[in-house]
Amino acid sequence: MGSRAVTPTETKHRSRRHNLVLLGVAAFVVAVDQLTKWWALVALDDRDIDLVWTLRLHLVHNTGAAFGLGQGLEVFIAVVAFLFVIVVAWASWGGRRLALPPALLGMILGGAIGNLADRAVRAGDGFLGGAVVDFIDLQWWPVFNAADSAIVVAGVILVLTAPRYRQPPSVDEPDEP
Repeated sequence: MGSRAVTPTETKHRSRRHNLVLLGVAAFVVAVDQLTKWWALVALDDRDIDLVWTLRLHLVHNTGAAFGLGQGLEVFIAVVAFLFVIVVAWASWGGRRLALPPALLGMILGGAIGNLADRAVRAGDGFLGGAVVDFIDLQWWPVFNAADSAIVVAGVILVLTAPRYRQPPSVDEPDEP
């Protein structure tokens, strides 16, 4: 059976729903990230909390790039994250709908904003030179936070499911053989 054409009104509602999901998830990730960082700064200032196996909560002020690695790349990573935020916002509000799930994009966007906020407002040297608050310590992996978790989880899901998100050809383009 043939598919019916999508009306402009349906497209507008889908686009609005897409943006609401993306922004809602991003706001949720930023809120969880900033609240947990605030808690970590208060509760872990003078102690660690051992949870299970090698998992502990241990406060670290990360001046490096991703996961404390890449000293000297902080501004580069921050600029890349900022550009990602701009591209997602432009694509969403420019009437284009990215072919990726808005919840996963929201997780990445929220994580990027959460860590960018730390770089912008925490004491540090130069533009976006502040330290990111990290506190989840597996003791066999670099210490991380909720924003890092959201970015990695969304990224892994996107990589594992990438073939599903291929843009269908437009009406004007013939199908590939």
